[in-house]
Amino acid sequence: MTRLLMLLFNRPGKGTYWRALGFAQELVKRDYEVTLLAVAANRRWGFAESEVNGVRLVESPDLMPRSGYDLWDVANRLTWVHKRPFDLIHAFETRPVNILPALLARRQQQIPLLTDWCDWFGRGGSVEQRSNFWLRTILRPVETFFEERFRPGAAGTTVINQTLWQKARDLGIGPERLLLLPNGANVTDIQPQDKTAVRARLGLAEDAFILGYTGAMFAEDAQLMAAAFDQIQAALPQARLLLIGYTNIAVEETVREKTAVIRTGPVPYQTLADYVAACDLGWLPLADNAANRGRFPMKVHDFMAAGRPLLVSDLGDLGQFVRQQAIGRTAAANPDAQAQQLLGLRQQPQLLDEWGQKARHIAVTQLAWPVVTAQLDQFYRQLL
Repeated sequence: MTRLLMLLFNRPGKGTYWRALGFAQELVKRDYEVTLLAVAANRRWGFAESEVNGVRLVESPDLMPRSGYDLWDVANRLTWVHKRPFDLIHAFETRPVNILPALLARRQQQIPLLTDWCDWFGRGGSVEQRSNFWLRTILRPVETFFEERFRPGAAGTTVINQTLWQKARDLGIGPERLLLLPNGANVTDIQPQDKTAVRARLGLAEDAFILGYTGAMFAEDAQLMAAAFDQIQAALPQARLLLIGYTNIAVEETVREKTAVIRTGPVPYQTLADYVAACDLGWLPLADNAANRGRFPMKVHDFMAAGRPLLVSDLGDLGQFVRQQAIGRTAAANPDAQAQQLLGLRQQPQLLDEWGQKARHIAVTQLAWPVVTAQLDQFYRQLL
């Protein structure tokens, strides 16, 4: 049995936690003993342990949850790692709370260290989306250093898209030490459902044209979404924007028709699956910036698992994927183009159904967690 440690700077239930957990749950079925080290949401002292579908979840104390730079968390993790043996360690991003304990474990135990790269944080990436000029200026070199300094020395690196693949190659990492590893799709808990029935259950209008979005977004994305939705709603009064789960920006406060935006707030996973199935399509109006080119949101796979088509901004791997797989449409990252495409799709319900069925098929055959985890398992075994 291979003892694997995965390190996160995320709290359970947030961000990259879902990517790591999806792989971890499948690896347990492949004779791995997996420990997922995440950041506790409200814990300042001591570690908390639990089990999630066979995965050992350990939450470390943290004074600044979600930052990845908390020195108290680093100190606690160093002590924790020092006492426990592993055969393999995988750091999901390389902020201090992840990479410093990982380096200690590698040195002490002489085991392979891998890094996962699924967001572009440093210079040119998401640090540029911070609104505070001084914070952005201070963090830019820090984020860049930790993002780039340690990956060339790792035994292997998993990346989520071609943009980060090329950045890894530019750092001198050979292709034999790289694995292009997409997120998985939860095709078991998220299933296609009859729209009429699920909308009735959720209290949503049967005749509404519902555009779905899950999770957080950048401020630029929210501005693009609001401007495009104003055009859509003016031309199509029954259009509704459904913000599912935790959303960090109050889009409803920036549109003309506030009642046309439905915000669910945090919901249980099964309820999220119901809301996704209630949509006519998944909408990802991503602004054209490097931060968005450097990621591939997991929400795409949620809509695909539910058998729903997509309308996404035509940028990076995401736009190319939707075009090549023929599971929706792409549009330029401006309000006019987004609105025009969505209004046109409203008139093609049969096409939306066909795309949705194909999206579900691809999710099951190419992106289900067991399928993508098999690639990771093979990569691990090559390194071991």
